[in-house]
Amino acid sequence: MMPSNRREFLSDVGRGMLAAGLGASLANALGFSTAFAVEGSDSIPLGKYEKLVELMRNTPAEQLQPMLAAKILKGETNLKQLVAAGSLANAVTFGGCDYVGFHTAMAMLPALEMSGQLSAARQPLPVLKVLYRNAQQIQNVGGASTTTLHELDALEAAEHAPESDLGEQIRDACRNIDVDKGEKLLATVGDSPLEAFNALQPAMQDDLNVHRFVFAHRTYGLVGLLGKEYSYSLLRQCVRFCANHEQSRIEHKQPESPIRVLVPKLLDQYKLVGKKLGTRDPGDAAVDELSQVIYRSSREQAAEAVAAALAEGIDPEVVGEAISLASNLYVLRQGADKWRTHGDSAGVHSSDATNAWRNMARVAETRHAVSGLIVAAYHAGIQSAPFETPPYPTDEHRSLVKVTDATELLAETEDAIRHNDQGRAAAAIQIYGERGYAVEPVYELMLKYAVSEDGRLHGEKYYQTVREEYRTIRPAFRWRQIVGLARVTTSAYGYNREDEHGFRAAGYEDACKLLGVEA
Repeated sequence: MMPSNRREFLSDVGRGMLAAGLGASLANALGFSTAFAVEGSDSIPLGKYEKLVELMRNTPAEQLQPMLAAKILKGETNLKQLVAAGSLANAVTFGGCDYVGFHTAMAMLPALEMSGQLSAARQPLPVLKVLYRNAQQIQNVGGASTTTLHELDALEAAEHAPESDLGEQIRDACRNIDVDKGEKLLATVGDSPLEAFNALQPAMQDDLNVHRFVFAHRTYGLVGLLGKEYSYSLLRQCVRFCANHEQSRIEHKQPESPIRVLVPKLLDQYKLVGKKLGTRDPGDAAVDELSQVIYRSSREQAAEAVAAALAEGIDPEVVGEAISLASNLYVLRQGADKWRTHGDSAGVHSSDATNAWRNMARVAETRHAVSGLIVAAYHAGIQSAPFETPPYPTDEHRSLVKVTDATELLAETEDAIRHNDQGRAAAAIQIYGERGYAVEPVYELMLKYAVSEDGRLHGEKYYQTVREEYRTIRPAFRWRQIVGLARVTTSAYGYNREDEHGFRAAGYEDACKLLGVEA
């Protein structure tokens, strides 16, 4: 078949030339078709996941779960394939711009990690839980009839070659709510997910929103799971998220984030642009002191304290520890007057955001790692003023625990969880840690409830945050993360997203029946 007019002919030629220059795999990843016959397709490339994606987009959650469970039990698919397909179904449908949708996307990889920590028969449960809520929300917005991510026109993308710093141009496109330009600029990066991720950093750091940070971190992780051929399809969602956030800010007549002025000012003041980062560890006391400064000071002062620490040659990993410890204080110090410490609480939000920034700083270019840690410190106090109540567990909480044996302390903790007694659970786990007992049995107990409870769409993320932060924080302070997890787990038990009691995660009990395991 011949193209019907000169414009279509030139478009075909341009598409073919660009695809040849990029290579077939990248061209397909960007949605550039080299075959004229499929021109006009409305879908991003789904590759080997196409059938599973379409199943997930066309099937209500209560019907989908038995199908997926059967496929698992028959060996027709595995959990990695299901998470990959679920992530693509999520991306195609929501494009990073749906509240429940991006929460579900952020839980995909943590759920897969959790699966690997369970016995063989129970391993599908975390993944089925996340895919159930994914399917629910897909159907809520219209199922397969709603497609947000469409393939990109190759010729138009080629016209958007960056004229200056690519990351700044993408950031500016998001500020101008020009999604089309931002996505096409991102498409010029080439066959490197890491380069694309670095190009997104200025936009990621341009405003304050926990979801903005965690979504970027977890989306980059999903690229690692699916492979670089899906890199553009997944990462372009970050452009949409940032532009959507900017549009919401303008519609609500909110001022621009202060960090747009503060970060460049601090980079200049402390001569951090182009500076080689140090490796100095000032010791436990100094790290604890920096964490207290970040927690108790104004957001501007917290950001400046981190800029100063980096300028003094303190290792970025150590600086990240201090920010993480400050975020953990929101979990431990929240008073009983605000009973819910799970979900979108100050501590969980701050801890998840800091964890995301620490992970991003480890892989990003130095300049983005520096500015990212400054943003992380500023964000650590964004939820509310510092809580002035004593950290959990208090002496009163500790007096409730009468046992000291490891098994008895874990039993005490589980009883406290089932009674939503946050103080007693925190005390039992604190005493357990002080006696030097192993951490893995605690994880096993907390994992049980991270899977079975709703967690207000945050349970999987926070569980994974704690595991990662425990591994990367010095022994003197890392047990605070475990106590925080005990408190948050206890808060979440039995509550649904509307804070109504007596509920488990949607679809959980049915999934247990399908797999033949105890609920």
